[in-house]
Amino acid sequence: MGHLKELHRAIKLCEHVLLYGKSVNISLGPSVEADVYTDSSGACAAFISNVDDKNDKTVQFRNASYHLPAWSVSILPDCMNVVFNTAKVTSQKNIVAMIPESLQQSDKGVNSFKWGTVKEKPGIWGKPDFVKNGFVDLINTTKDTTDYLWHTTSIFVGENEEFLKNGRKPVLLIEPKGHALHAFVNQEYQGTGTGNGTHSAFTFKNPISLRAGKNEIALLCLTVGLQTAGPFYECVGAGLTSVKIEGLNNGTVDLSTYAWTYKMGVQGEHQRIYQEDGLNNVNWRSTSKPPKMQPLTWYKAIVDAPPGDEPVGLDMLHMGKGLAWLNGEEIGRYWPRKSEFKSEDCVKECDYRGKFNPDKCDTGCGEPTQRWCLREKGGDPEKVTFARRKISRTCALVPEDYPSVGLLSEGDDKIQNNDNIPFARLTCPSNTRISAVKFASFGTPSGSCGSYLKEDCHDPNSSIVVEKACLNKNDCVIKLSEENFEANLCPGLSRKLAVEAMCS
Repeated sequence: MGHLKELHRAIKLCEHVLLYGKSVNISLGPSVEADVYTDSSGACAAFISNVDDKNDKTVQFRNASYHLPAWSVSILPDCMNVVFNTAKVTSQKNIVAMIPESLQQSDKGVNSFKWGTVKEKPGIWGKPDFVKNGFVDLINTTKDTTDYLWHTTSIFVGENEEFLKNGRKPVLLIEPKGHALHAFVNQEYQGTGTGNGTHSAFTFKNPISLRAGKNEIALLCLTVGLQTAGPFYECVGAGLTSVKIEGLNNGTVDLSTYAWTYKMGVQGEHQRIYQEDGLNNVNWRSTSKPPKMQPLTWYKAIVDAPPGDEPVGLDMLHMGKGLAWLNGEEIGRYWPRKSEFKSEDCVKECDYRGKFNPDKCDTGCGEPTQRWCLREKGGDPEKVTFARRKISRTCALVPEDYPSVGLLSEGDDKIQNNDNIPFARLTCPSNTRISAVKFASFGTPSGSCGSYLKEDCHDPNSSIVVEKACLNKNDCVIKLSEENFEANLCPGLSRKLAVEAMCS
């Protein structure tokens, strides 16, 4: 069971006195305090906290001694027994493999895999939503009904412009607040600009092809999810702030105050071509060689579900950026760009102590931020695959001083396991069993899940005990009791049980 489920059950044991009792805060020494809840029936629950982010504390509470790791809270639903400590999480850890599965066409009568493709027309489609001099905020305009907002305007180029003679292209300079944009001139794609995970604002600067006469500038601005936390997040905007063209006879032309025509969304989105009743609103081009690296392209395929009953992902690593739908339901945005953090910015082991900050326990540095459709940005649809999420191994690591009162109980309203015996719990996915115990050691094992090692302090009967409790079962519990493990093993040392088991 996950640590949040354990925490929920621990708090549920305190539910009645929390809701109907009275509370008092008691100082137990420097950086340590207890919030105690009592009611008229004599029920009592306590939360003892140590806010020192470096040092463990041992305190006296109601004539009993309690050890609190740094920056932790202990929950005592009866003001005596600790059932949960936030620094002593005993939840199991799984080793997950994403097994690739090629897409299999549902129509078995075709010789090669077929994709349907539709390309969006750049610029305003249908009736414009409004015309305005200058720019609008993207988020306040679309109100999260779509990620996309088209902006179009035009500029007249005289025949005497020097760049028409010397071949030196003018430069389009755009400064948006975020999150990304695609630029088109006279229906031709000119380039893409994006922010990053930390700074959404960016500068787009690209040479563009202009011709004598009227030229249409079409910019598709888009968001990549909206911020939902942090200071003043509701004030964070998106969209254009400045658009200029450099390299004309008159120098730089500022288009920011021009009349801009606006249209929310892209046409395929409006036509709902991702749903069964909207598929026939456009002419899908069937091909076994879909176009690659093409922006604003819709791709469609009818495929069989992969075998098995594991959770399934859609691996979009080789696609650029966009949205994906499955059976008419949007399954999310994707943008598999490399993490901006370098490998040395990540931590091998997370230190929970101290105040939270977003970069405290970064993982996956230097790897794609997403793997798992409308193609906004070019990619290769032929490399899209399913990926089955398969749990091959499961681990548990439990020190003998971890609290466990009440957490063997299937009910949430009473305390069981009153001997306060720590235990390890292993659970395989449904329809699988624990087929082998790869590692088991009670003593002072080192390492982490997938790389545990036996040390000098080791109970030789560890594997026998775990196999007896767990083999051929979907779920099992191993108590760290004297009946299971040697009581006098390594006196004076803090002992723990580490287990790694195979699921199949």
